[in-house]
This record gives sequence, C-alpha cells and structure tokens, in this order.
Amino acid sequence: MRIGLVGTGRIGQSHAAALRARPEVEDLLLADAEPERARATAARIGARAADSVAELLNPGAIDALVIAAATPAHPDLILAGIAAEIPVFCEKPVAPTVDETLRVREEADRAKTPVHIGFMRRFDPGYVRAHRAVRSGELGALHRVHATTCDMAPPPEAYVASSGGLFRDCHVHDFDILRWVTGREVEEVFAYGANRGAAFFAEHGDVDTSAAVLRLDDGTLATLQGSRYNGAGYDVRMELAGSRSTLAVGLDEHVPLRSAEPGAAFPAGDPWEEFWSRFTPAYEAEISAFIAMVRDGTPSPCSVTDALEAVLVADAADLSRREHRPVRLAEVRP
Repeated sequence: MRIGLVGTGRIGQSHAAALRARPEVEDLLLADAEPERARATAARIGARAADSVAELLNPGAIDALVIAAATPAHPDLILAGIAAEIPVFCEKPVAPTVDETLRVREEADRAKTPVHIGFMRRFDPGYVRAHRAVRSGELGALHRVHATTCDMAPPPEAYVASSGGLFRDCHVHDFDILRWVTGREVEEVFAYGANRGAAFFAEHGDVDTSAAVLRLDDGTLATLQGSRYNGAGYDVRMELAGSRSTLAVGLDEHVPLRSAEPGAAFPAGDPWEEFWSRFTPAYEAEISAFIAMVRDGTPSPCSVTDALEAVLVADAADLSRREHRPVRLAEVRP
C-alpha cells in the first residue's frame, strides 16, 4: 500500500510515524507547503518526500491520501483525492465553512469515494466502552450526560484568530462524541461564554471559558464545560448517567483532579498536559481504522456528514452564546 500525506506539522509528523510503522504501508510519500519540512520528516522516519502536493497527487503515485495540512487547504485536498478516486483521511474540520463542507460532501457522495474525517475520540478505549454501554442497555435509560474539555494552557493568539472559536475548534470534538456515544442528535443548545484570561480572545470575538446545555432528540439533557486555562492539566471527560448505572470516561490516574475528602489518594498519577499524550492510542487506532478502510473497502468510520453534524452543533452553540438565547439546530442547518 502506498500512502501520501500532506502536511508535516506536529500532527502530520505523528500520523506519518504511525503510518510508517504499519506493515501494510510499503511506501510513504510526504508533501508540505514548506518542502524542506517534508524532507526533514521523511529523512527521520524513512519515508520519501515530494517536492510539491501536485507531485504527490500524480496519477498512480499513491493508493490513499492523508491530510494534516492547515484547515483552509482541506476542501481542495479532499476534492483532489476524490478526483483521483482514492480513499481520503482528513483531520477535522472538513472545511472552514459549512458551504465548503457541503460541496465536499456532495462530491464525495457522487463519486462514492470513502472519506474518513479525524475525530479521534471515537477510537479512544474509554469512549468506545461508553458507546457499547449505551447501545447494549448496560446503563439503562440514559438520563443525563456531562462533557468536559479543558486545555492546560491557551493556544497562541495567531491560532485563535483563525480557529473559528472555542465551540468550533475545541468543543466540536465533544459534539461529535456526544452524537456517537449516545446515538442521538442534538436538537437545541443554550451556551454561555466568558473571558477570564488574555484579552486577545475577546478581541477576536472568541471566549476562553464555556458552558452549555444541550437537548437531544429523545429529551436527554447534556451539559458541557470548557476552558483554555485549566492549570491543573489537560482534562477531557464524559459522564453518562442512566437508570441502572453511571459510567465515566477519562477518570484514570492521570485526570487533573484532586479530592478534598480526608484520606482520598485517587488519582495519584501525573496529570495529562496536552492532547497528544492523552490520546496517542486513539490516534494510532484511528490510523489503523483508515488503513483497514483502504484495504477492505469498509465504510468510513466518521464521514463528511458526521463532521458536518458536529460543526452545525458548534455553530448553534456559538450563535446561542453571542445572542444569549436557546438555538435549535434547524436554525443553522442549510
């Protein structure tokens, strides 16, 4: 199997290393907007470097395409892969705008080319366990869900300026995993935001702290909290409470919490500091799933439509935050 990868920044380099370790991948070809970076990564992991994306996409050069480039490049690269009739993996989001996402979906559906969008939490063992617990009835009737995503330290201002905002950039993972774990759709959201840190968040129309209530299509209520300033560590969790049992994802020795109860020693491990160390097994499993999709022709484990639905929830949350009112998904749906 010959794989092409575009974008050799931090995530791209990690994906490249994971691909190079796969026995099915006999040839890995890297490209980047900065060709020297692609060459350096290729030399380090034993891959090959292309001088341009066009060279990487020459007819017959590769069997599948992995996209880890900057977000504005995503739609055109996905469409190039579809035009070449090769399966595509792309980090979220599909595109900077809903209109561009719809254009990509229309073309992928027309060509029937599998496109896998990178929402890695679907491959995290804890979330997989929660997915099975809900579907099997282990929890009983699901009464409530709570999700948390908190960064230890904020991203730089340059990133925030083009990120799309806290709900679209960060919480879109929560919205996707909420849909996947529960098997339900979000019907309405009421979201709040606050700025408790650097002034540049507000200057770019964003917030660094969030809270939201989401109503699912079966009446289940879900709550969400987030922050760019969680000094205790990187904190990503989900709690699902049912009529029979309650299950928590992310509650391990590395969760950045400390109990105020006398004699309580849990958790005792060093807190997670950032997303890659927390989700390394999930990223590796995600790439394995993509390889399996290419090899076996199985359906995409996270389609363009899935990614679009998560983004629509994020857009509804941001609209709610800005207008201080509940927003139904029907308001933002094209």
